[in-house]
Amino acid sequence: MFSEVSSGLSDWRLCVAPMIDVTDRHCRFFHRLLAPSARLYTEMITTGALMHGDVSRHLDFDATEHPVALQLGGSEPGALARSARLGQQWGYDEINLNCGCPSARVQRGAFGACLMAEPVLVADCVKAMQDAVSVPVTVKHRLGLDYDESYDFVRDFVGILHDAGCRVFIVHARNAVLKGLSPKDNRQIPPLRYDVARQLKTDFPDGVFVLNGGITEAGQSRALLNEFDGVMLGRAAWHQPGVLSEISQLIGEPPTLTPDEVVEAMMTYAESQQSKGVPLRMITRAMLGWMTGRVGARQWRRTLSDPELLNKNDARLIGRAWDDLQQQVVPIA
Repeated sequence: MFSEVSSGLSDWRLCVAPMIDVTDRHCRFFHRLLAPSARLYTEMITTGALMHGDVSRHLDFDATEHPVALQLGGSEPGALARSARLGQQWGYDEINLNCGCPSARVQRGAFGACLMAEPVLVADCVKAMQDAVSVPVTVKHRLGLDYDESYDFVRDFVGILHDAGCRVFIVHARNAVLKGLSPKDNRQIPPLRYDVARQLKTDFPDGVFVLNGGITEAGQSRALLNEFDGVMLGRAAWHQPGVLSEISQLIGEPPTLTPDEVVEAMMTYAESQQSKGVPLRMITRAMLGWMTGRVGARQWRRTLSDPELLNKNDARLIGRAWDDLQQQVVPIA
């Protein structure tokens, strides 16, 4: 397993986190335009949704999204193996197991962060998925549960999964507080502990460790890549997606498209999706924060979120918003 993973360590240098109700296929298409080599992740998809729901609705994606990973939520090895097999058949480049989500809904399903309390079960899940697919099986996890900051806990969790053959760990460098904090609070209140993630990297030198949590800037990302195999951005990629282009350039990835080219590509994509019945608002919502910090950003957001304009489902609205923004840029005399 590690020989397969080690040949592509750069695949995890820049990642965009799986985010429920955010990283749908339209958001991922946009992020791909900004960061040609970033590894993109689906929203968490439960095994139940794949076993009993509309598989194509959950798993369809555009070929330009590669490399793209499927994140699964579940705790039953057989169901996870079947879901992982579906993911590989659909063309995903990686299967990721969610062991980090602290939401009450996920806890009721007995998966997410609460799985960290059952590392042997997680190891069984990982082995079942590895037996079912040939693509890498990875785990996204926290550093601990509730207010227990014992390093032994996360070291043993990672160690048991390492013994099961897992070699790629995406570490959200905070604890997950299972009772009393909302998912939003869990992204902000438990303190970041990058030092603990660094210790994991030291203790498991043949593992690939991707750091997640509190990463918002390009320079910060570049510095962290001196210590970790990759960085994963979450809300920063949603609120200020332009940072993905900045990081791509800093780490020497292939040149990104010009803003004009991104706008043109998104208009073409929106037109193709509208023919499939996808409303324009589903396409533009990922673009709202793109112009943050630029003159005219407020008008850009206002235009692309205006219900009356969006209801016309005219992809040219994206071009109109871009032209309006360009006209607000005052040339230097």
